[in-house]
Amino acid sequence: MTTPRLLIIQPDQTDPIGPLGDWLIDAGAELDIRLPSTSSLPDDLDGYQGLVCLGGGMSADDDLAHPWLVPVRRLLDTALLQTLPTLGICLGAQLLAIAAGGQVEKGVHGPEVGASLVAKKDAAWTDPLFAELPLMPDVFHFHEDVITRLPGNAVLLASAPRYPNQAFRIGRCAYGVQFHIETTAEVVQAWAKDVPDMMSAAKPGAFEAATLAQAHADLAETWQPFAARFVRLAAGALQPAAAKPRHLPLT
Repeated sequence: MTTPRLLIIQPDQTDPIGPLGDWLIDAGAELDIRLPSTSSLPDDLDGYQGLVCLGGGMSADDDLAHPWLVPVRRLLDTALLQTLPTLGICLGAQLLAIAAGGQVEKGVHGPEVGASLVAKKDAAWTDPLFAELPLMPDVFHFHEDVITRLPGNAVLLASAPRYPNQAFRIGRCAYGVQFHIETTAEVVQAWAKDVPDMMSAAKPGAFEAATLAQAHADLAETWQPFAARFVRLAAGALQPAAAKPRHLPLT
């Protein structure tokens, strides 16, 4: 398997790639990490075999406060046009959804915060990245904006009762997950300290050290193999999802 070069966009200093970066490297990837708020982004995706966009505390359409969101969404759109393996995480998933024509708004049912489970949808069982995940994968939530409308060409892969659009695929190989798989206990404890208003949505004890340690052990067990499959997808060693058949209109 060749070594795929992945562009990692880190929108927020407080959300580094963490264990996910280790998993990607261990699976054979080379990472080019860019923080668009402090460093330049590439003009195109030439020379990259995959794209990962991480999370952040800003809203996905807050271009006035964060003008670099525009080129981030442009790169995500380019990845879609080029059928480049792509993974958007939390804010990254929201940016991917907007780039493809979806909608993101503040969640009407309040924030999702803490360790949780999502449920796979039928389409996930035949998806190259999601098929081997358990029926209800462990995830970590920390967001108040949600994807209220998926792009028209998206396939829903995982859902939850409060906010249904938890994981999706656009086209053959662009994925978005409305949760975190890259965090550490220390990172989310820092988030909790920085955004105390979000904590009212968390279960009692959700951010205690032992609870977070177990939650992140569960995340690693579930999502490290997923990260390895993403690297195989970027390297061309794993086939992307089949293209949707086009149906002619009935006359």
